[in-house]
Amino acid sequence: MSSPGIPQDIVAIFHASFHPTKGNIIDWSLKASDDLDLEGVEFSTLPSGLHLVPQDVVYFTKDNHQGVCIFQRRETTEQGHRGFRLSSLGILLAKRARSQPWRHVPALKTLINTIYENVGQKGILEPTGQDWNPAIAFFEERKVNADIGAGAWSGWSHELDGPEADPTESNPTLHLPHLLRILGPSSLTLYKHILGRRRILIYTLPPVEAACILCHVAADMCYEDQVDYRSENDAQYSNRPRGKCKDGINVLGMVTLSDINKLHHEGLSGRGWVACTTDAIFLEKPSYYDLVINLTTSTPSTTSRPTLYVSRPLQQQPGARGPSHRLSVMRWTWSDVKLWNELDRLLLLDAGGHSTCCNPPIDASNASSAWADGWRVYEDVCIICAGLWVGSWRGNSTMSYSTGNGANWGSVRLEGDDDLSVGGTYVRNLGMGIEGRPEAAGPSLTPPKPQRRASGMSKSSGKSTGVKVNARQALSSSTMSPDTQAQCVKRHDRQVLTTLALLQTFHANTCLQLSRLASFLPPDGPASSPSATMALSPKDVTSFELGPLSSFDARYLQWLADEYGGGINVEIKRGGWRDWVNIILGI
Repeated sequence: MSSPGIPQDIVAIFHASFHPTKGNIIDWSLKASDDLDLEGVEFSTLPSGLHLVPQDVVYFTKDNHQGVCIFQRRETTEQGHRGFRLSSLGILLAKRARSQPWRHVPALKTLINTIYENVGQKGILEPTGQDWNPAIAFFEERKVNADIGAGAWSGWSHELDGPEADPTESNPTLHLPHLLRILGPSSLTLYKHILGRRRILIYTLPPVEAACILCHVAADMCYEDQVDYRSENDAQYSNRPRGKCKDGINVLGMVTLSDINKLHHEGLSGRGWVACTTDAIFLEKPSYYDLVINLTTSTPSTTSRPTLYVSRPLQQQPGARGPSHRLSVMRWTWSDVKLWNELDRLLLLDAGGHSTCCNPPIDASNASSAWADGWRVYEDVCIICAGLWVGSWRGNSTMSYSTGNGANWGSVRLEGDDDLSVGGTYVRNLGMGIEGRPEAAGPSLTPPKPQRRASGMSKSSGKSTGVKVNARQALSSSTMSPDTQAQCVKRHDRQVLTTLALLQTFHANTCLQLSRLASFLPPDGPASSPSATMALSPKDVTSFELGPLSSFDARYLQWLADEYGGGINVEIKRGGWRDWVNIILGI
C-alpha cells in the first residue's frame, strides 16, 4: 500500500552497469509487465564521459516512457575495471500526458545509497539476491496504479501552485529563470524553435543533470500552447488556430549514438524533440537536428555564453558525395529585443533590484576574460541600438505581452552574467537559488495570495493553499529553525511567482502571434486551400512582433504556418519605400 503523496507511476526498475568485456549491460530488473522491453536503455543511463564524475542524474526516454536514473562511480581494485565500477539505478514511468520523473529523484538517491552501503558492509562487489530487497520494496510502493489514466494536465497554476505541487521543489520548470539567464536574449531563438516544433539538441560535458533539466525547461516554455487541454467553449482561445500535434514537443533527454534511428524517426513525426548528448560526434552530423546548443562554450573563467548553431542544407550536385548540411552560428534577432525587455524586467524584479548593464565581473587572473568582456560591451551597444529602433521609433504603447504598466517600453535592460559552468556543471540547489539567481536583500516579490492567483495564466484547481501546505509539511519534519523554514517557504513562493510570470509572458506573446496568423488564413480555414500562399507585407510581419528583414523570422513564420496554418505557404513581399517609411515612423 502506497503512502499518501507518493506517486504510483513506475512501470520498471533496473540496474545497469559497465562490464569490462561485455560493455554496458542490465544486470537486474523488475517490470510491471513482461511486454515492456528494456533493451538498449543501458546506453542512455551510462552515456560516454560519465566516468569522469563521481555521481550524476540522467533523464532519458525509452519507447515513449519517461525515465530517470542515478549514476554512481565507485572505487575498486578489481582487475579490468581501471579502478572504478560504473553503474546506474533507473526507473521507467507509465505513459502519461505529462510524466514527472523528477518526483522520484530524492527517493531514488536514498535507495541507491542504501543498496551500495549494504554491499560495502558485506565486502562484495555487486548486489545479489536479498541485496535487491530495498529496490523491490521501492518498486512495489510506487508501481503503476491500474486507474492512473492518461493524466490530463490542468495548467501551470495547478502544477506549480496547486494541491498536487511537488513538495520536493524539484520541478524543472522552476529553473526557467536560470535558463533565461544562461542563454540571455538567445533564449528567444530557442523559444521560436520550440514553438515551431524543430529538432533541438543540447551538447554538454559531464555531469549531465543540468542539460537534462534544461531539456524539460525548454519544452515548458511553449507547453501550454502546444497541448490541447482547454475546452472548445473557451472564448479566449476560440479565435486561435489549432496545431496539427496535440502534445507538447517531445523531450527525449539523454541520447547517444545508439539513438540515431530514434532521432530520425522522431524527426519524421512532425512533433519535434529536445534532447541532450555528450557525444561530440553529433556536432559533425547536423542533418539530424535543426538547432544545437553547445554548453561547452560557457566556462566559469569567462563571461561567454553557450553558442547556438543552426543546421543549414547545402546544395549538392546529383550523385555527388559530401556533407548535406552545415552548422552556422545563430544569434538573436532585433525583433527579440522587446520581448527580452519584458523577460529581463521580471528577472531583475526577482533579483531584488536593477543591476548595471555593462559591468560584468572581470577575472584578472585570466587574460581571455578581458577579451570576452570587450565583446560583451559590443553586444550591449548593439542591444541598446536595437532598443532605440524598436522601442522609441515605433511608438510608446504597452507591449502586448507585458505584465507591467508599460513604463519600460523602449528601455533595454541587459542580461545578467550567470553562466553554466562546464568544469563543474550544476543546477543550483535551494541554498543557492534553485533558478540560478543570487539571494536578494531587497523586498520580496511575493504578493498576497489573491494577487498571485490573478497573475497565474492557466486554470487552477480552486485550492489556493496547496503548495504552501506541501512546502510546510516537508519543512516541518526537518531540523531547520522556524526562521529558516519561513525563509525557505518565502523563497519557494518567489520562485513560483517568477516562473509563472515568465511563462505568462511567453504565453501572451504566443497568443498574439497565433491570433495574427489566424487573421491571415483563408476564411474557410487552411484545409479549404491547402496549396494557397499567404502573402505578407513588411508591415504585416511587424504586426507579428517580428522583423521584416530577418531571414530567421521569415522561417519562423513558415514554421507557424506549417503547424497552425495547415501547411500554407508564406511569402514575404519586399515592399516599397512607402512601406518602410511607415514602419519606421510607426504609421
